Amino acid sequence: MAITLYALKPRFQGLLRPLAGWLAKAGMTANGVTVLTAAMSVATGTFVALHSAATWLFLLLPIMLLLRMAMNAVDGMLAREFGQQSPLGAYLNELADVISDIALYLPFAFVAPFGPWSVGLVIAASCVSEMAGALAPMVGAARRYDGPMGKSDRALVFGVLGLYVGAGGTLPDIAVALMPGLAVLIACNIVLRVRRGVDAATGARR
Repeated sequence: MAITLYALKPRFQGLLRPLAGWLAKAGMTANGVTVLTAAMSVATGTFVALHSAATWLFLLLPIMLLLRMAMNAVDGMLAREFGQQSPLGAYLNELADVISDIALYLPFAFVAPFGPWSVGLVIAASCVSEMAGALAPMVGAARRYDGPMGKSDRALVFGVLGLYVGAGGTLPDIAVALMPGLAVLIACNIVLRVRRGVDAATGARR
């Protein structure tokens, strides 16, 4: 079994369940949380990218990545536990995740020794990874979240990088291999998601 932080999601949700209940009573919807999260991610990522010379602003990225994880957990609980699941919500959930990933990874294209090509490679691989997971229900399997380097794992890596860069750290030249390495790990999860989705769908038909 591939190691991934996604396995910790039930405990994370348990901590946030009271907040989800409060938001439901206040009239907040799962779709509202999803759209708000994506908007905040895009605003944060765009702002940091446009002002990347002020490296302390990269401290905003780990804060937003953590907040995004919390809000994603909350919108999921609102949908499942408060009867707010909908076809539109399913679309918004998948699309917002990909849009948020792009926005929050983009600022690192301006950090040495990374560049637009290496960060773009990770962004492209991440999009394919989420597509591979989201396509599983089309063949009769459950949505796949297999790692390594699933959404939660990537949030940890980019959060740590944001914290390091924001605190004034300078990455060594050898760090140029980090983004291609992440892309390789993401490629592994794409293969796992497709293979396990196919296996699950095939087994369900027997």
